[in-house]
Amino acid sequence: MNNTETPKIHFNNYVQEHWTEQETKNVKTVIDFFQHLMNEHDFDYTLKTYGGGTYIQHNRAIPDNIEGLVGYVKKFTKRYPEYSFDVKKVFADGDIVVLHSHTTVRAKDRGNEKKGFIITDTFRLENGRLAEHWDAIQPIDFSTRFLFMMIGGAVGNNNPTY
Repeated sequence: MNNTETPKIHFNNYVQEHWTEQETKNVKTVIDFFQHLMNEHDFDYTLKTYGGGTYIQHNRAIPDNIEGLVGYVKKFTKRYPEYSFDVKKVFADGDIVVLHSHTTVRAKDRGNEKKGFIITDTFRLENGRLAEHWDAIQPIDFSTRFLFMMIGGAVGNNNPTY
């Protein structure tokens, strides 16, 4: 991938033989969701496919429900239109799927492990639907640490972080 291409999360790169059929379906759901929202910024698809229902957000800066998340990402990508995720590892255990990613806000920084963020996203699915999300975010360089400090103060929900 050159730096100007939209990163693609290929399910087959992550599938594990020991996953149950449901775990495999859950991982496919999370990868599809993540690819369309975080890399392609296809908000209409994301809302149509994953919107409605209950989605509890444990990142305190982001409102609950898929609609709240899409609104947050939409606002973020207006400022950083090249924002994307390069998923490095995927873990599945029952109804939990974890993505470990390198995230950058500029295409020229993709693949540069000295730039961007390391993010671990944990999803809980219920009956194959996204139900809950937690994340842990580690800014890598000075500019992402500064960005993190600048945008980190808003509170979008009152859910516990655990």
